[in-house]
Amino acid sequence: MCGNDSGDSSRAGSVSALALSHDHTYVASGHDSGYVQLFNLKNPHSPVRIIAPASLPLVLSGKQEGHLAGSRIIDVAFVAGRHTAIISADDHGLAFYHNLGKILFVEASDTIRILGNYPQSSPTAESSLQFRSFRRWRLRNPMLSMAALPLGTAPHPTDAYQLVAMLTPSKLIVVGMRPTPKTWLKHLREGTPDSMASDRCRGTLAWCPSIKASEDKKNDIGESTSPVIAYSWGKVVQIMRVSETKIKQVATSSRTGKKREIDVGTLVFQNRGKWVGDDAVLALQWLNVNQLAVFTAVSLLVYDVRTADAIEHVLFDASALLPRIRNHTNQRDPNSIGDIAHAVKIHKGRVFLLEREQLRVGTLSTWADKILSCVERGDFLKAIEITRTYYTGEAPGNRNGLPDDPEERSAVLRSKLHELMVASARYVFSEDRMTDATHFSPDGRGVDRTSVFEGLVVTCARACIALSNYDFLFEDLFQYFDNSGISRIYLRQLEAFVLDGTIRSIPPWITQRLVALHEGGGRLDLAERIIWHIEPTCLDINQAIRLCQANQLWDALIYIYTSALHDYVSPIVELLSLIRKTLASRQRTNANSRTDLNSKHAYRIFPYLINVLSGQAYPSGEPLDVDEAYAAMKDIYRFVFSGRSDVWPPQGGSLILTSDDSGTEPTYPYARLLLRFDAESFLHCLDLAFESSFFNVDKESHNISRLWIVTILSDIVSDSSLTPFDVTFVNIFIARNVPKYPQDIIQPPSTLQNILICLATSMDASTREDRQLAAEYLLSAYTPHDSILIMKLFEDAGFYRILQRWHREERRWPELLQSYLEDSSLGPTNLFMSVDEVLTLSIRGNDIVVPSDVVQKLTSALGTLLQSDLQLAAALIDKFAPALHQTALDTIGPADQRKQYEYLLYLLDPQTQVDEEDNILHHRPDLSNIDKSLQKVFVTLQCRFASSDVISTLDRMRNHVDWPSVEQICEENRAYGAVLWAMGQRGFTQTALSKAAGFEKQLTFDILKTLTTPGSDTADVGDHLNSLLEIGRRGTALCLEQSAASGFTGVTLEDIWFQLLSSQLQSIHTISTLRTSGLNDAQDSARTNALSTLRGLVQETFASFVSISSTQAVSFPRIFKRLVDPGLYIGPSSGTSYTEFRTILTSMLESYRTDEDMLVISKHLLSRDVFDTVEEYTKEKAKGWSASHSICKYCHNPLLRPDKDNQTDTRLVISRSAVYHRQC
Repeated sequence: MCGNDSGDSSRAGSVSALALSHDHTYVASGHDSGYVQLFNLKNPHSPVRIIAPASLPLVLSGKQEGHLAGSRIIDVAFVAGRHTAIISADDHGLAFYHNLGKILFVEASDTIRILGNYPQSSPTAESSLQFRSFRRWRLRNPMLSMAALPLGTAPHPTDAYQLVAMLTPSKLIVVGMRPTPKTWLKHLREGTPDSMASDRCRGTLAWCPSIKASEDKKNDIGESTSPVIAYSWGKVVQIMRVSETKIKQVATSSRTGKKREIDVGTLVFQNRGKWVGDDAVLALQWLNVNQLAVFTAVSLLVYDVRTADAIEHVLFDASALLPRIRNHTNQRDPNSIGDIAHAVKIHKGRVFLLEREQLRVGTLSTWADKILSCVERGDFLKAIEITRTYYTGEAPGNRNGLPDDPEERSAVLRSKLHELMVASARYVFSEDRMTDATHFSPDGRGVDRTSVFEGLVVTCARACIALSNYDFLFEDLFQYFDNSGISRIYLRQLEAFVLDGTIRSIPPWITQRLVALHEGGGRLDLAERIIWHIEPTCLDINQAIRLCQANQLWDALIYIYTSALHDYVSPIVELLSLIRKTLASRQRTNANSRTDLNSKHAYRIFPYLINVLSGQAYPSGEPLDVDEAYAAMKDIYRFVFSGRSDVWPPQGGSLILTSDDSGTEPTYPYARLLLRFDAESFLHCLDLAFESSFFNVDKESHNISRLWIVTILSDIVSDSSLTPFDVTFVNIFIARNVPKYPQDIIQPPSTLQNILICLATSMDASTREDRQLAAEYLLSAYTPHDSILIMKLFEDAGFYRILQRWHREERRWPELLQSYLEDSSLGPTNLFMSVDEVLTLSIRGNDIVVPSDVVQKLTSALGTLLQSDLQLAAALIDKFAPALHQTALDTIGPADQRKQYEYLLYLLDPQTQVDEEDNILHHRPDLSNIDKSLQKVFVTLQCRFASSDVISTLDRMRNHVDWPSVEQICEENRAYGAVLWAMGQRGFTQTALSKAAGFEKQLTFDILKTLTTPGSDTADVGDHLNSLLEIGRRGTALCLEQSAASGFTGVTLEDIWFQLLSSQLQSIHTISTLRTSGLNDAQDSARTNALSTLRGLVQETFASFVSISSTQAVSFPRIFKRLVDPGLYIGPSSGTSYTEFRTILTSMLESYRTDEDMLVISKHLLSRDVFDTVEEYTKEKAKGWSASHSICKYCHNPLLRPDKDNQTDTRLVISRSAVYHRQC
């Protein structure tokens, strides 16, 4: 224990900072009162030196330097290796250097202020040491961290400067105390991504001293590293290296006055890296010269300076550490958690954490530790996997303990990996482990340990792949499995690496076992995959060929021939025999089937030819070596296009025949056989093969060219041995390749003319598009001499695309239009776009008028256009030939009036028209271009199909309408509402209402007739009622319009309302007086429904009448008196009119009462909701807002704190973003 409870130690107060000297013999302590004491551990009971705090008056007068009384010391440290050189910092941002020397055995202390400013006011009379009145001056830059450069294991020139680093929220300062105090670095803080305001006042730093980087054992000479300082602000960690450089300066001798150059040292600071974390950094400590431990509130990370990245990450709870306790602060305050840098130390690679109730010690696990941990647990497989990842560089985390040199590191890991594999195999197959407790379960049934053996194979395979050495995998490990009788497990796991291409070279004895495994299990397809995934040199050739031929494993057989024997013709020979069998079977069955087994295998010849003639291996598709690829192509071309049958193999082979035993061999037998088998597939192979560079290089060595192949194909076609279908494909092939390779394939014009004729005269509809495309290719390089004949043939063949191009070039518009109309490949959209383009081109040189021959052609094509798309046809005709509208309607015919209506609807109804930007024809019909006769036809059709839209249509057409004719049309088609609206538009309101009365009378009569006629359909009553409703509402609208108009006489206004209401009441009166005794249930229900509907109509009319009855022109009592006059109505009962009026008025009053109730309810609901909302808002507003932290933004002390009389000070100042004490 240092110090005691009496004397100077008691005056110093509680300890707030500690430091241990470099040689661990002295301890420096900083205290809460501003004292700094030095203890010798040999006699620790009393301090050997005491640095007392200074008084402010002496400080301000310049007579004394030091911490002020009441200042808490937050950092203290020894400088370099000295015992009497101490630095200290307090909570007011002041830092001092104390040189505790002696002069003539008398203590002589020298204190130098190295950072911070004193307050500019004297202490108050009431101030005392206990209450620290000086802590209230305005603090601009508090000290976040301070540290002196410690001595390292190797000397370095920077040690002589005795450097001290200090960190504030705004800058990093590095001061050298020797030879004279000097500021060597002042680095200002840059903008940092701090997420919280408190992060701006978080910072820490740590020095890494110089150490020996390498040693020469013979001369004991080591190269040392330069010191490095790590510092952080918020989330950002920065690294800076310090070194010394010598510069030349001229110095003058004070004694002799001579000048001479001397070397003067200066410090250089270099940035080494920058790293931004996820959380604010609370503490930094160096693990070694390359690795920095970074502590945050929730994690502990290890940052590697060389890779500039975090290599280790573990969860860490900083709140468990012992914080630096401040007065009046809560130990669990989130803002006090950041002050834990003093509780974290690293010494000789070990991490020491000072928690509230315990001291925890840990270390960073190396690669060897991780492996040893797995081995101790018996998890050898994981140990192998970890070692493999270190060997390949995939392992996360640190590389501590491994050599830095890549070759040395690989050698160490390679040796360790081999040792682990050997030990794992011995452990897994040891007799003790085979019978230990891991093989038995409590119920005695045993445990399946297959996964252990499978994992051993997989893990060792990966390790051997990484080492590129398979001796252990294929020899030692396989022998273990084979001796134990479980080689199937080994083979199954190894198979996965073979199939994905990771392992291709396997010893023959293992290959034999792999193939035999699937052969014995009946999975020949898997055996085939194994064969062509293995290097051919590893195969047992005889076994593989025998297996493939016996079981028709053609992919594997081709792979053996090509990769192992480098024979690219034998696969063709084998497949040609299958083709002969397939063709013979087709002749016998007269069927062209691809489903039989021989045909299915025979078709493998085409992908084989595509791969090899394109320079790729079959079936893998990997590129072949250029020389091997060219040699394979040369052999295949010479064999396939041989003019006669050949012997294969050339040495000791047999003659390869293509015809029956009794037949003679034709010329070019193999190419002819392939064309007979499937000309399209064979020529597709040649299409792809022609793109190879084989035909462009070293032509003299093989004399094989594209022209040579085309000539042979022409010769085969000329002897008429092929079917017309096959001949067509040959012509297509030649026509497509002549323009592609004009420098190679040169054909006489007569040959090209014949090819064009053959393409056009073929009768096979399935190849029409291919033939047309081939003709287009050929015409790009050849111009026929008899174009008229060719054009006629193309018309017959349906080559419309070619004809369209020719007609366009020759400006033959009718023919071009006809070609588009006949082209069945065009959809409606493309057809109309093409026709639109033709018509647009035709009017350019004809005064913007469509030529007559084009109009004639268009007229004849109306049926096709209308059938394709009615709306587009209407737009097209309106755009170019409006005179043809009537012709178009005639073409549709009177039998399809619905279609006629849709045609005219698009022309006359803007709502059905598409905007010009979205219209493919970019045209909107104009009503002025539409003949009035067509408009009348449209109104007639609309009355039949969409009577509800007639009024809106007439409104849009009001400037182009013959009103009397329209009214007559609407009346004839029972569109009564449209009749009344039209008459109202012309100002004939009274006439319209007279018409309405007539219509209502007729409809009422129709209703009575339906109700009184036995067996009539009561659904007609609903149609009549709808018409009555339309008439009544339209009449009401007319009356309202006249009521709103100025200059209308009052008598006439009342008369029109009377006329409207009396006609409606007359209908009700007529239906209500109908006797119900002779009606059936349906008729009686229809009568009741009619009365209810008409009463509702009268109620609507009365509601409208009441809304304008306040004017002087209309008298409600007078019109009421006129309406209840019994002489007004025709019927047997004189009291009916009054009864009906009473019923209607009672219903209206009930409706008004209901509306009043709803308004009252709505008012109460709204009032209550508004009151509740306003009340809630008032309460929330009275609460104010809560601060994000419970501390003062300026002094960082609690907001509510006791003053000197132990009374809580609640005087606060609130701004938008923070809360302050009033005095702050």
